[in-house]
Amino acid sequence: MSDFHSSSPLVLTTCVIGGAGFIGRAVVDELLTQGRRVLVVGRGTDPATLPAGVDYLENPPNDGGAALQAALTRVDEVVDLAYATVPQTSYQDPVNDILVNLPEAVRLFEMASALPIRKFVWVSSGGTVYGRTTAASIDESHPTQPLSPYGITKLAIEKYAHMYFESRGLPIVCVRPSNAFGESQRPYIGQGFIATAIASVLDERELTLFGAQGTVRDYLHVRDVASGIVAALVHGRPGEIYNIGSGQGLSNRQVLDALAPLATAAGHEVRVVVQPSRPFDVPRNVLDYTKLHNDTGWYPSMSFPEALQRTWAWYLSKHQHSAFSAQAKS
Repeated sequence: MSDFHSSSPLVLTTCVIGGAGFIGRAVVDELLTQGRRVLVVGRGTDPATLPAGVDYLENPPNDGGAALQAALTRVDEVVDLAYATVPQTSYQDPVNDILVNLPEAVRLFEMASALPIRKFVWVSSGGTVYGRTTAASIDESHPTQPLSPYGITKLAIEKYAHMYFESRGLPIVCVRPSNAFGESQRPYIGQGFIATAIASVLDERELTLFGAQGTVRDYLHVRDVASGIVAALVHGRPGEIYNIGSGQGLSNRQVLDALAPLATAAGHEVRVVVQPSRPFDVPRNVLDYTKLHNDTGWYPSMSFPEALQRTWAWYLSKHQHSAFSAQAKS
């Protein structure tokens, strides 16, 4: 992981909302590496996946924000990764996408703005807020015209974050990560092409490409995403937005071509069926991370081949056919 250290001699406590999730767990690990104390706030009641020494606070539904208020009074910093939907589910119910995400975020900003928070990082989406583009890579000044309800709601929350920065002095930074992948990501949930591709290979299931090459995306190992988030927390400028990406675009087909020799060596094959391109898919999304690098010194530490090899090895060692299949059918 990259080295980012606070200049403060005091040990800071960081609240990670959604810290038991895929990216959240990696953020918690990075914060511990940086010498922070960590308080995770989550919906579930089993924090067993969290490292020893991490405090956990349950945030039950419909408690009016009481748990979040209690958490905020105990910490110096906040990283908010909690989100109740994914792009696929946002299409299925756009109204629900607004209702389960936007009020909660605004309530959190309202509470945090009344407290002496050192820094607040809100995690947006670099993969959805920009929409269609012909640019080879996208920087933060690129127009935003999201195609999914998910991306629209993420962008709306960014606007609220900026409002609280301007009007209430909330020291908030928004980050826009690219497509995170890595060990322990859940497959078959409509988000995370690489996890689903690997699980499909191991489960002997066909993968569907929409178009001969599929879409082009910016894939980044979850550890690098986490170190980028923490870099923004430590050194990012309040009121700013930062992309977190690799700057490298790979099509779905290129990802599968890279996966094929790993699968073959383990006695598996990549089975693909090609369907027509879908009009609502963004053809290309590759993020320029220059701004984050210039302000914090962050850059990706892991190449795509290395990250894919690590991820494949983890799934291969942990593979349980019935577990993946049960998720596929649910």
